[in-house]
Amino acid sequence: MDEDLEAGLEKKPGHEDHVNRSDNDLSFRAVEPVDVFVHSLTVDIDLSPAGIAALPSALKRRKDAAAATHKRILDNVNADMPSGSLTAILGGSGSGKTTTLHALSHRISGGRLQISGNVRYNGTRSISGIESAYVMQNDVLIPTLTVRETLRYAAELRLPPPTTPEERRRVVEDVILELGLKECANTRVGNNIHKGCSGGEKRRTSLGVQMLANPSVLFLDEVTTGLDAASAFQLIKTLKLLANKGRTIIVTIHQPRSEIWGLFDHLVLLSGGATVYSGLAKNCLPHFESLGYSLPAFVNPAEFLVDLAAHDIRSPELEHESSARVQLLKQAWSSSSHDIRASRVTNEKIRVQPTSIDDHAIRGSSYLGRQISVLTARTFKITYRDPMGMAGSLIEALSMAIITGWIFYNLDGSLSGMRSRQGALYTAAALQGYLILLFEIYRLTIDIELFDREYVEGVVSVPAFLISRRLARVFMEDLPVPLLYSIIFYFMVGFDPGASQFLVFFAVNLLMHYIAVSLAMLCVSVSRELSVATLIANMAYTLQSLGCGYFVQSNQIPVWMRWLKWTAYVFYGFGAMAANEFVGHTSNPAGRIYDCPDAGGSAAAACEEYTGAYQMRSLGFPDNWITRPILVLLAFAIAFYIGAAIILRYKRVGIQISRAQQTGIDTSLGKEAMIAVSPDNKRSVKIAMHDYSLDIRKRVRWLTKVETKSILKPINTLFEPGVLNVIMGPSGAGKTSLLNVMADRLHDSVSTAYKRSGNMMFNNTMPSADVVRSICSYVCQDDDALLPCLTVRENLQFAAALRSPTHYSKIQKRQRAESVLLKMGLRDCADNLVGNELIKGISGGEKRRVTIAIQILTDPQVLIMDEPTSGLDAFTASSIVEVLKGLAEEGRTLILTIHQARSDLFQHFGNILLLARGGYPVFTGKGSDMLPHFAALGHHCPTNTNPADFALDLITVNLQRADKEAATREKVRSLILSWDNTSQQPAITQTTSHLSAPAELGSLIRSPTSFATAFPLLLHRSSLNFRRSPPALIARTTQVLGFAVILTLFFAPLQSNTYSIQTRLGFIQEFAALYFVGMLQNVAVYPTERRVFAREHEDGAYGVAAFFLQYTLLEIPFELITSLLFALLTVIAAGLPRTTPLFFIVAFNCFAIVNCGESVGIVFDTLFEQHTGFAINLTSVVLSLATVMGGVMSLNVPGFLEAWNHLSPVKWALGNLAPYTLQGVVLSCGGGGDGCTGPRTGEEVLRLYGLDKNAGLNLLALGVCVVVYRLVAWGLLEWRMRRWGWRWKGIFGFGKGNG
Repeated sequence: MDEDLEAGLEKKPGHEDHVNRSDNDLSFRAVEPVDVFVHSLTVDIDLSPAGIAALPSALKRRKDAAAATHKRILDNVNADMPSGSLTAILGGSGSGKTTTLHALSHRISGGRLQISGNVRYNGTRSISGIESAYVMQNDVLIPTLTVRETLRYAAELRLPPPTTPEERRRVVEDVILELGLKECANTRVGNNIHKGCSGGEKRRTSLGVQMLANPSVLFLDEVTTGLDAASAFQLIKTLKLLANKGRTIIVTIHQPRSEIWGLFDHLVLLSGGATVYSGLAKNCLPHFESLGYSLPAFVNPAEFLVDLAAHDIRSPELEHESSARVQLLKQAWSSSSHDIRASRVTNEKIRVQPTSIDDHAIRGSSYLGRQISVLTARTFKITYRDPMGMAGSLIEALSMAIITGWIFYNLDGSLSGMRSRQGALYTAAALQGYLILLFEIYRLTIDIELFDREYVEGVVSVPAFLISRRLARVFMEDLPVPLLYSIIFYFMVGFDPGASQFLVFFAVNLLMHYIAVSLAMLCVSVSRELSVATLIANMAYTLQSLGCGYFVQSNQIPVWMRWLKWTAYVFYGFGAMAANEFVGHTSNPAGRIYDCPDAGGSAAAACEEYTGAYQMRSLGFPDNWITRPILVLLAFAIAFYIGAAIILRYKRVGIQISRAQQTGIDTSLGKEAMIAVSPDNKRSVKIAMHDYSLDIRKRVRWLTKVETKSILKPINTLFEPGVLNVIMGPSGAGKTSLLNVMADRLHDSVSTAYKRSGNMMFNNTMPSADVVRSICSYVCQDDDALLPCLTVRENLQFAAALRSPTHYSKIQKRQRAESVLLKMGLRDCADNLVGNELIKGISGGEKRRVTIAIQILTDPQVLIMDEPTSGLDAFTASSIVEVLKGLAEEGRTLILTIHQARSDLFQHFGNILLLARGGYPVFTGKGSDMLPHFAALGHHCPTNTNPADFALDLITVNLQRADKEAATREKVRSLILSWDNTSQQPAITQTTSHLSAPAELGSLIRSPTSFATAFPLLLHRSSLNFRRSPPALIARTTQVLGFAVILTLFFAPLQSNTYSIQTRLGFIQEFAALYFVGMLQNVAVYPTERRVFAREHEDGAYGVAAFFLQYTLLEIPFELITSLLFALLTVIAAGLPRTTPLFFIVAFNCFAIVNCGESVGIVFDTLFEQHTGFAINLTSVVLSLATVMGGVMSLNVPGFLEAWNHLSPVKWALGNLAPYTLQGVVLSCGGGGDGCTGPRTGEEVLRLYGLDKNAGLNLLALGVCVVVYRLVAWGLLEWRMRRWGWRWKGIFGFGKGNG
């Protein structure tokens, strides 16, 4: 046990520690003091729609001139925040705390926001000359770096010379100790897929990153959210220490414990965006006492103030009372004669003046060379630690090289072989780079978020980011990928084996690789949305492929589009490769001579087509076309990167503001009472654990080494119905893991397995996992199961319709949704969109309440909640606990973790499980028995101390000083041993019944909503969410239409002469690109919808069939409409035979290929749901091979691959399009006269290319592909959600555990 305890049990100093003393002297240089003064700060927002969406609203406003389009967020806020002070901004959710912080830090400006008033820093309006840092609500951290590595890289960027490396390392270690991160310092940060640090540890790491900037002004938005009470107390003490050294600290905080209140120097209390109090914290309570609101005894002052300023909308009576009170407080403050600036004079705190400031200290960004060095090292480590990303790139290059090399294996010198040789060169020049382009765009849409944050903070420059990204990947991707591809593909195809020719081939491949990644950077710099970035890339690539001369000969391109070939980098890459193969490195003016059957040799007229010079002319390339194209390619790579740099430098990245969806009525009025259920009508569930423990076994170092870590030590406890069962403990105590295992949300994977020991029984039985999931509802920490483009009310109404018991009528379901909405305090934001990272919607606290409300609507027997009060203000948290207590009193079993419990909530805790770091139980039993238990051990809780805070302080190890660490660690160890030996542990009745559905639980099983009910609801919900999501609309509509427009511009009108054969076949071949369009549409929409479905499916809301069919049904209309428009452009405008049958044939082919591309995307995203980038790589390879083997680019496909090709829709599409478009076509002699050679009819062309097959059967086979592909995708999703074959225990030697 002693070694296990060393795994980290943090303790923050007890209440006896003096606030002015630090356990560690942070090694920061002195800063310039900055006074912040706020006068009449007002923020209004324009809620009117923008762009096309604004047209209907504009017409409506003409009819109704009084229509309100503005909303006031902040109203006349005044504050004085002098240097050396810690200022707290308090208020309920939606009171304007975050907006105030954004306005003070100049993070909102212009656009839809109208800001008035003054914010001054040392008397100046600009913050640009002030060293400031901002800790946002969401943590933007690199998941593959450890905490120590994250902080070290941050120090390297934020603490430039003259600080020495030793000073930076010392500061990092000081910050780690000060923030209690010692025991997780070498733990990877992790994310929602790969678990790492806890939420509280991530929060402290984010703070540490900003502290390392050593700012004069530090803004912190809800910095204690997700932290346990002890960690939150120590964190605020650290901030107080920084303030005492001359810094200005401004923090928003939701639920400060009573000891934290005494650390505040200044206070701003907001309600509905208006000021209720602003001034010295010590004068706050006397001010409200003068208004008749006195602080009751033993009440936390912060909780008292938040309650006082809160709007209580749970009932009309409470709303009327609270609104009158708040209005009185606002008027009292605005009419008072307080002069905010006088607080500077009356402030009795002694400011610590800075010591000597080094005049040569470098502020702001570090030198460019240093940034490049640090970012290169960081990116190298990130890339190395993403094995699936690296493997995806290498596997893509290897598989593409081998399979396409096999397709074009050892080409001969015949005419068909030379045509295939052109296809091989095009594949190498264009297709390989396109796959790199798609993968890099996906990866950049993720990586760019950290750059945006660091760029705004001024610690990273655009050139440093761009240069370091490529330097870090030179030897891991940029060189290996094109080199591996070139070596394999070049020699398999049978190109000239000369060393100089291979080097040219590799050089072109390398440049095309760099062009692809630089173009990806350009696309993402234009738009951070994956759908928009891929649209730009796809349209750009289509222009490249059509302008290169392969699919459409340059002399066949319309005159008004012919100039575009000089702007197409594929034209230069393909041309350089063609020249290298056909005419390079030979003195013969005719270039290389291939296998002409004429006895006259190359001099014979019939042999002209077999010369390299002829091939170059047919492709439209100039002579001597190797050196110049290579130089132009280099210029393209540089130009794209410069373009990306300019856009990144000058384009501001912002978020859209969602507009409320007004319904005109408030359906929650009169529905304050929830549909109560008598406890007598409820079958209760008691959960007991006997010696239950959890270990995790992970395969690391590319699955070559197994590491085992104990998460939970043996636990004996009872979770009873009718009361609140609360789990408490510091970060890293295993609270979330315990909830996950109880709700059966821990699933084994290839690299991770969970070993469960002991018994967990429900009503003295051990039911199957299906029964557990059926009777339990789980509120996890993440709020990612909400649809961002639906309102709060719509999310709840659809949830009620999908999750409520089947015996509820529609009216009862709707009434239940409205009553829960009201009880959760969501009425004021009921018609606001939920929003996401790019669309500003409701606040984080409001999202938390919506997530809880959805699970309450399920009417569960067991409700498990992970930190339900995190991110909520003290008043709202109290209201939520009251609702939960009411649910428990109906006979339900409620189990929840709580980090920071307000003082008056402890009395509601029925049972408590107290865990120390490392998963050690310290106490479990009745809440009323906890304090007597610790008192018997000599630890008495002071009468004026929150018992929950006392308990957390008691079991937390202080890691900041060696002597305190030893003392507190020994104290925690003794508490653990005392509990292990106590006779107070609950007796657990052991039963080993492994029934699939025990009789006593069978009646409690919650059946998923039937398909007939769920399908129309899901279809309606998705259509609403889709209609309000511009990126989804762009993905579904513009890809096909944009492709059709470009195709028409390049090919219209199709000619009918011998020179147009290649152009006509190229036109048909371009239909294969629709396969990629389908995949890109899927990537932009499906992963997000699948994540929401996966969460709801785990909750047992509905089945796979309902989700899959609604997704398909919503997708098909867009595919049909865009396919008809595609046919209109390609048949009518491009010049295909203008017949009605051909019009619908072309439309069906377009629909079928796009639909199959969507299906393939579903398949690979389902298989590799944990790494979408890897899925994109493999999907792209499959689609590329289908394109190459379609029948035009390669005329001699090996037998095995030809058999595999029968599964490809591209084969059947080209197989029916070619006959339908070429049969009956008579080809005139291109040059006039009778001397031309080659096919003269469409039938001869079909025979030459082996496409003279039954077009009708091919069309039927294409239709079969559409159905089969979608059925396979459906079946695979069913299999994946049921996790057939995904129980990995024992496969990799992990062993088996009880479960």
